[in-house]
Amino acid sequence: MSSAAASAAEPVIKCPRCGAEVKLTDSLRESVVQELRQKFDAEKQKLVEQASAEARRAVELELKSAKDDAAAKAKQLAEAQKNELELRRKAVELEDRARALDLEVQRKLDLERARTREQALKEFAEQRRSDDEKQRLKEAEKDKLIADLRQQTIELQRKAELGSQQLQGEVAELDLEASLRAHFPRDTIEPVAKGIHGGDCLERVLSAAGQQAGSILWESKRTKLWSDGWLEKLRDDQRAAKADLAVLVTQTLPKSVERFGLVDQVWVTDAASALPLAAALRKGLLDVATARHAAAGRSSKMELLYTYLTGPEFRRRVEAIVEAFTSMRIDLDAERRAFEKQWARREKQIERVMLNTAGMWGELEGIAGTALTAIEGLEPKHLGSGDDPAGS
Repeated sequence: MSSAAASAAEPVIKCPRCGAEVKLTDSLRESVVQELRQKFDAEKQKLVEQASAEARRAVELELKSAKDDAAAKAKQLAEAQKNELELRRKAVELEDRARALDLEVQRKLDLERARTREQALKEFAEQRRSDDEKQRLKEAEKDKLIADLRQQTIELQRKAELGSQQLQGEVAELDLEASLRAHFPRDTIEPVAKGIHGGDCLERVLSAAGQQAGSILWESKRTKLWSDGWLEKLRDDQRAAKADLAVLVTQTLPKSVERFGLVDQVWVTDAASALPLAAALRKGLLDVATARHAAAGRSSKMELLYTYLTGPEFRRRVEAIVEAFTSMRIDLDAERRAFEKQWARREKQIERVMLNTAGMWGELEGIAGTALTAIEGLEPKHLGSGDDPAGS
């Protein structure tokens, strides 16, 4: 290639001011490229920093917006939970008020029914005065009394379920008295006052003519364990009350009794069998009273004595004497066995002392010979069996 062609191929730069063309040599081109590269790098760095700053501002704005949204949602959630709790509390209060209102309404209805029944009984008593109506009035009064007693019994049972053992006993007594009065209205039922020995109530059996045919002493127990001591106490109470029969109504029966039975001269029964047993015992007392009334014309002393000897009072007195004698005999036998044991032990001790003394005296006689005077109490005939002291 010629120099002219080479000169024509070299790049030139035209001056923007004077329009002169300047050939671009390698050194000058390198300098210009370097300068342009630095300006480009600087401009690039500036653009990168601006882009980074703008990106950070955008991210910060988005984060702030997200935090603001989260705070707003948390506040809304807390408010919603607070409102829900308030609604639930008001719902519970409304339910409690509704239940209290229902209970109050039921109480007022029960009270109004009782007042209406009482008023009806009064009006009925004022309108009817004949014998039949009086009898009906008595029946109505009896029904009301039974209803009141049952209501009291239910109330006492409710209190008894709260754990009061004393109230449980009172419920059983009241229920027993109410049942006896309801099923045997002709008899008189006398409750025994608290703190006085004599069972729970005394039933005086009356005949159709109003004469007393006998008496039954009732006592009730509502415990989970049976006690044999109840029988002895009830027999003592029976003697004190001069009752013909004694009946123990218990929740827990002894092992020898299934529903009811006679145990040591005391009738023991469960609650379900109490009324049938009462009917049977009343029938027996009425039959015996009828037989005694038929034989009332035989009034000689021998007949009176025979009646007394074969009657329940004499039998109860003999039973009391036998029970006391048996108890004394048991105590006496126990004391005798104790004394015999003590005497045998002391006799054995004395025998051992005598045998050891005789042995020691025999050893001394073997040493001293006839110089020792014989002691009569240490002779073989006074030493019993002559057992070896060492062996004892």
